Amino acid sequence: MKSLYSTWLGLTLDSWRLAAESQAVIGLRMVKLAAGDAASAKEAELMISEKVQAAAQVQSQFFADAVLGGGPAATRRALAHYRRKVRANRRRLSR
Repeated sequence: MKSLYSTWLGLTLDSWRLAAESQAVIGLRMVKLAAGDAASAKEAELMISEKVQAAAQVQSQFFADAVLGGGPAATRRALAHYRRKVRANRRRLSR
């Protein structure tokens, strides 16, 4: 069994990775939004709808995991969920 220290240290590192990946996506989105064309308006709408959808998905799963699996398991799954979404956006915006 992992120690409490190594569990939370791993979650901290995963959080930092998510933050770094998110910053890359923010930069790519800013470039796209700066164009001010129809594609940038579509990107703005997509950005908002994705955030609402991702938060709704992770919220219900997080509470179920927190009750059944404890805090670290719930946090790990929530971070993994958001990292998948951020990676998909980075791939899409990098084309």
